[in-house]
Amino acid sequence: MRIGPHELRNNLFVAPMAGVTDRPFRQLCKRFGAGMAVSEMVASNSLLWGSDKTRRRANHAGEPDPISVQIAGADPRMMAEAARYNVGEGAQIIDINMGCPAKKVCNVMAGSALLKDEALVARILEAVVKAVDVPVTLKFRTGWDQHNKNALTIARIAAESGIQLLSIHGRTRACAYTGHAEYDTIAEVKRATRLPVIANGDITTPQKAKYVLDYTKADGIMIGRAAQGRPWIFREIDYYLKTGIELPPPLVTEIHQVLIAHLYDLYAFYGADTGVKIARKHISWYTKGLAGSASFRHAMNQLPSIEEQLSAVNRFFNQQARQYEYLRYEEELAA
Repeated sequence: MRIGPHELRNNLFVAPMAGVTDRPFRQLCKRFGAGMAVSEMVASNSLLWGSDKTRRRANHAGEPDPISVQIAGADPRMMAEAARYNVGEGAQIIDINMGCPAKKVCNVMAGSALLKDEALVARILEAVVKAVDVPVTLKFRTGWDQHNKNALTIARIAAESGIQLLSIHGRTRACAYTGHAEYDTIAEVKRATRLPVIANGDITTPQKAKYVLDYTKADGIMIGRAAQGRPWIFREIDYYLKTGIELPPPLVTEIHQVLIAHLYDLYAFYGADTGVKIARKHISWYTKGLAGSASFRHAMNQLPSIEEQLSAVNRFFNQQARQYEYLRYEEELAA
């Protein structure tokens, strides 16, 4: 699969998620097989570009190509400036956010709120495409609410504006993340446009990934929440799509190793204080569903230092490993 001059290893994308898809997470997902990972959204307001948050979001050091940066805003001129700024910082692809349903984004008429104003959508897309010499992609939703769906119109505007790829979350803004993704709408867009279409929403297993690709005829899929604490989902999906065989889930020992490496990357990227705080949600995601994880997460969230956090994680996973070995021993005896 190609986006402009960039040939991807496969058609599996990491969805941009604010507070999640930082550089350590993107690098991890790519190591586990994702063909592309889109950054957290960067505000188009130039007054924010000097902030620590924006500088971190524009940090792509050591990240495998292609580097895709998502920008958000509602003013065509500012969005064009933001695109130029991020290309100057190393972005090889610019993605435009017209899909975020968060109130703080929609209240300033950015994100999926833009779907209410198709003329403004056209002006923003045209301004950004003209501003940079790298491919520009668009992420959007099926419409504002169930009574105002305009995905086909937005797709047409995008194609006319020079957008090179569409990512569609199969929900309206009003749906946020509730209900079921509308694969019928994604299929309609794919039939109606010449652009590559990436399907997003409720893709949580290799089997679901194949179903969505077959049903919508989309060119690729985008994984968001299902990759939180489970970056190996890209390895699982890639293998299943190629072979039809389901990989076994990772052993507890591998989960432990991946988490520890991820934590060290977070500490290095954010510094000790912020790194410990950011790490808490990732630890929660990695340990979800494991025995005793609820009480462990509650205690772990109170720990203030790197050393205490790492010690708690190691103790928890060592206990998991001992329980696993005990269960195996019991099964062997029973056999």
